[in-house]
Amino acid sequence: MKKIAILASGSGSNAENIILFFQHHPFIRIDSVWTNKSDAFVLERAERLNVEAHVFTKNELAQTDQLLVEFKKRKIDLIVLAGFLLLLPPKFVREFQVVNIHPALLPAYGGKGMYGARVHQAVIDNKEKESGITIHLVDEQYDHGKILVQAKCSIDPDETPETLAEKIHQLEMEHFPKAIEKLLKKVPKVN
Repeated sequence: MKKIAILASGSGSNAENIILFFQHHPFIRIDSVWTNKSDAFVLERAERLNVEAHVFTKNELAQTDQLLVEFKKRKIDLIVLAGFLLLLPPKFVREFQVVNIHPALLPAYGGKGMYGARVHQAVIDNKEKESGITIHLVDEQYDHGKILVQAKCSIDPDETPETLAEKIHQLEMEHFPKAIEKLLKKVPKVN
């Protein structure tokens, strides 16, 4: 059985979608959900779906090996960033395979501070004809690493950040769990 740890910082709609997708999967299971925000709605979603959830501090992530040791103890095969806004320390990407989703077509509109409505507003302000999502492996830089999947949507002349966000969200719901499954079919079991 392959195990996933999900890291999220916000409402957790992507995390919930991933949990539901793998709920009865024959060889992949969600081990746990982790967040750096004690008031993140992802905690309620995880509880409702009977998935173990934990809160950690930025210091625990960056200055200690506490999470790293815990993930090794749990034999996590893949860390999934589902709306997780902190940069993972290099030790995580050296020890684990990590995948992220970004609400734009990287390499455009990525980097520190480029998330959520900020991305959508920048895309619209630059009069782009299309946007989309990028699912990529994580390395030591924000929104960088090998691209696994990109999916596109068109931008209407009267597009707003809110309407674009909804289009992007639909792409995320459709493609993220499938990309994770495909990736885990290729990842050797960690023991």
